[in-house]
Amino acid sequence: MANEKVDILLLGSGGREHALLVKLAESPRAGRLYVAPGNGGMNGLAEAVSLDENSPTEVAAWARDHGIGLVVIGPEAPLVAGVADAVRSAGIPCFGPNGNAAQMEGSKKFAKQVMSRAGVPTAAYRSFTDEEPCLEYVERVGAPIVIKADGLAAGKGVIVAKTTEQALEGVRECFSGAFGEAGATVVVEEMLDGPECSLLALTDGKTVVPLATAQDHKRALDGDLGPNTGGMGVYSPVPEHLVSADELAAMVDIEERVVAELAREGITYSGCLYGGFMLTADGPKVLEFNARFGDPETQVVLPRMRADLVEVFLACDAGTLSADMVSWGDDWAVDVVLTSAGYPGSYEKGKVITGIERAEQLPDVTVYHAGTAINERGELVTAGGRVLGVTAVAPTFEEARRRAYEACDLIEFEGKTLRTDIGMRALRG
Repeated sequence: MANEKVDILLLGSGGREHALLVKLAESPRAGRLYVAPGNGGMNGLAEAVSLDENSPTEVAAWARDHGIGLVVIGPEAPLVAGVADAVRSAGIPCFGPNGNAAQMEGSKKFAKQVMSRAGVPTAAYRSFTDEEPCLEYVERVGAPIVIKADGLAAGKGVIVAKTTEQALEGVRECFSGAFGEAGATVVVEEMLDGPECSLLALTDGKTVVPLATAQDHKRALDGDLGPNTGGMGVYSPVPEHLVSADELAAMVDIEERVVAELAREGITYSGCLYGGFMLTADGPKVLEFNARFGDPETQVVLPRMRADLVEVFLACDAGTLSADMVSWGDDWAVDVVLTSAGYPGSYEKGKVITGIERAEQLPDVTVYHAGTAINERGELVTAGGRVLGVTAVAPTFEEARRRAYEACDLIEFEGKTLRTDIGMRALRG
């Protein structure tokens, strides 16, 4: 039945998954909601389930036994492990690409080869499975250069080297086993120059529906200084003085070509394709592809999206996606990430968090939980490096930004850290 309710199992525990859960819960078709494993904020909206999110057989069996009508896979590890394949084999609709398609994120070498065959502009690269030839190559071409562990390294495993010594150190780190199996193959890329932009798109393997643009802030400190992180804040949409209509059209065309190339190779890519682009002087070039929604991009894109997410996800699975299922308002969204002191290095956990209720009393403010948990005393505490994502939506960019920071001021935990300049580049004409 086209409008009957479906029970949903969502896999994951981060801010991205909390944002997905909030949007799914808004759908008139959402039945019972389950999360595995969830976090301290998601468990109010959904029932937490104890199962191994990376086990294809366990997830498929649980979903079948509980009459689940849609499984939504948030993180990359279950996708690369083939959880979507097992769920679909059990006859259950699933949002997220099968294991072969998820190699677009699971193997940087695989993604580069697909891009090459699709004629997609990306950084020149070489891949290596032995340390010595890799070191010799890096020594020969010199810095600046980018060293990447081929496989999933939980957002790490990418070394942007300004000096040859840094690059050689990065190669040694990859081959030392620091990133486990992910570093068994190493990809060495030319350094691209320009601002970065993320473009997420939904696809059923044929139709590609681009979502709104977003710009993440990767560096830990104000002024884009400090080490790379999973993302310190983000805003959407990206104004035209930063991403022109032509650049946007080129990014959409690239994602369409990749989906079409995979289809030609017998791979149906169904789910979210997330392109990380560098806007170079020669036009957008792909930095990398991810096989799922971005984090924290999801926390600003979904609140602006006018769509029934359950309908959209079912259409992606069924091969019936159409562009008119998704539309956008004129509003702006800004998300500021609150982190534990020391992140992205070592940090303490278990710090009591207060003030979220007050923050969410501000108009159109949502606090998405990432690294949170409930302790034995029933208190909400920190449980990760990126703790919360504070999103505000407003008619103007300035108002959204002001309100997001106002909400951040109301939230307290020991060691709370944040960047104070999220979105400032959007204000510069």
